[in-house]
Amino acid sequence: MSARTLHRALPANLPPLSRLLVTLALTFAAWETRARGRRALARLDDHLLRDIGLNDGRATREVSKSFWQD
Repeated sequence: MSARTLHRALPANLPPLSRLLVTLALTFAAWETRARGRRALARLDDHLLRDIGLNDGRATREVSKSFWQD
């Protein structure tokens, strides 16, 4: 789930500053999850990439993305 989707799912009665802080925390968590996943993907060999349905080119493109890119 993206940070935008989570932001919309927040209770409407949260004060604006709380909404901002929760949204920032969720965004940072999503960035960390993406970065960790891409580091793990970079360590997989061709056999494991095929097992999860990726080829080397697709995996390389995904790994080369910055942490903030979805």
